[in-house]
Amino acid sequence: MIALHDLLSAGHGAAVVNAPVCRDGATVLDRTAFRARVSTLVTLMQTQDARRYALCIDDPFDFACALFALFACGKEPVIPANATPGYLADLADAYDAVLTDADLPLGVRDADADADASHTIDPQAPLTLYTSGSSGAPKPIRKTLAQFNAEVHTLEKQWGALVGDATMLASVPHHHIYGLLFRVLWPLAAGRAFDRAISIEPLHLQTQIEQCGATVVVSTPAQLSRWPALPGFAALTPAPRAFFSSGGPLALEAAQEYAAAYGAAPLEIYGSTETGGIAWRRQDQTDAWQPVVGIEVRRDEDGALNVRSPHLDHTGWHRTDDKIAFDADGRFRLQGRLDRVLKLDGKRVSLPELETRLALHPYVAQAAIVPLEGASRERVGAVVALTEAGCEALRDEGRVQLARTLRRHLAAYFDVVVLPRHWRFRLTLPFDTRGKLPVAAVAAAFEPREDGVEVLAEARSADTLHYELRVPPTLVHFAGHFPGLPILPGVVQVHWAMHLAAEHVPAVRALASVDRLKFMAPVPPGAVLNLTLAHDAARGRVQFAYRLSGRECASGVIVYREPA
Repeated sequence: MIALHDLLSAGHGAAVVNAPVCRDGATVLDRTAFRARVSTLVTLMQTQDARRYALCIDDPFDFACALFALFACGKEPVIPANATPGYLADLADAYDAVLTDADLPLGVRDADADADASHTIDPQAPLTLYTSGSSGAPKPIRKTLAQFNAEVHTLEKQWGALVGDATMLASVPHHHIYGLLFRVLWPLAAGRAFDRAISIEPLHLQTQIEQCGATVVVSTPAQLSRWPALPGFAALTPAPRAFFSSGGPLALEAAQEYAAAYGAAPLEIYGSTETGGIAWRRQDQTDAWQPVVGIEVRRDEDGALNVRSPHLDHTGWHRTDDKIAFDADGRFRLQGRLDRVLKLDGKRVSLPELETRLALHPYVAQAAIVPLEGASRERVGAVVALTEAGCEALRDEGRVQLARTLRRHLAAYFDVVVLPRHWRFRLTLPFDTRGKLPVAAVAAAFEPREDGVEVLAEARSADTLHYELRVPPTLVHFAGHFPGLPILPGVVQVHWAMHLAAEHVPAVRALASVDRLKFMAPVPPGAVLNLTLAHDAARGRVQFAYRLSGRECASGVIVYREPA
């Protein structure tokens, strides 16, 4: 191991100078090539006035070179969570210039650089990463190179013997702390190579393994869970020495598939940008988390996990927003969050931030985001109260197009994997009598109502309400109606129309009659219906009409008695 701040220092022996840094197909770039590339970038950056650089470089080798060139110049790297235009605009005050792959000179110029040039790096050099804060805004996490150096030495102490001389293959980017540590900084300090390419799926992994020999895979739960179903998963030869996973819990079923194929479940790493790595587990051994060597943990009265770690910028205890319970062996199990920050496909996202961004769109009056249970993958759903313009867009363009419009709006600020996949549009959000917005009430928008119908969207125009409804295939009313050809009974359609109308026109509950009732087309299980309710207050009636795929399938008039 070499200290990160000594990577560009003179006086190292041949073993250090010739240590591999990056595999690029069949080519191995060693530390001499790394130092030459860094020297080229130092020359470039010394001519520029900017002090703080937003590093938006996708190539991991060039990213590492640019990172250490900034350190060598005494300039400050800033690593945004993503490079979307809206996100970078939000961070405009945090950097003076943006550095992308296109801004770097071609590598051929490195031949003219002095690979033996020595550059002094301050061990306390600052580096800022961004994560999602519970307040709804990107949260800067300012760390020092010394903190990262302490952590890579911890990683080597914990797993160095297992990894050995293996090449680090990765399916994770290096713009977040997990990828930055495991894919770039740890290999650099330990003198082992990382692969320049992203590891996409098992057949691609096999090609990389054939070039590298011994390997370790650095990935996420979402990626690892998909690979067992793909061709070549259980036939990787030679088998990777370990699979690392971080960014959220790995499903037990996936852990068992890796244990069956490779003799051990992936090594899951639990931690955060603020704390670095905290604990690890292998689910074929236990579902509890074991603190990483050198890390102390304790539990507050409210269940919050507290951490004391050499990876922090102080020697005291750091309180997290994760709730835990200890077992008899000093390990712990996670029991949810005390705030509203989730990890989706390994990406950390603040639900308040999503809500705040949604509410900026002219179609949105208010928005609530909830995690959805029972989904095949971690997902969130958005319940949106629409403005008048939003209601008009829903009527004119439809629910699907409106959801696409709002997703495009959010995509300017967030990685696409964290965007809501499920949308419900409402006239108002389900606040309770205390003015609170219960999570259960928001989540209920994604389930069928007590009367059986699932309301996908609602809008208003003058005295007319517009609904988009889904008919659940499991609806009890299909039983026996009719065998072999299930059809939604007409009485259920009338019942739904009356219930929905009564929520906005309470007088409907005093039903007098249902007139001019017509059923023109059958409604099968799973159908998506459009329902309009036109209220004529002067005559005490609500006219309803159902349409299926543009064709009217039922209509009628609900006549009610005015209260005495």
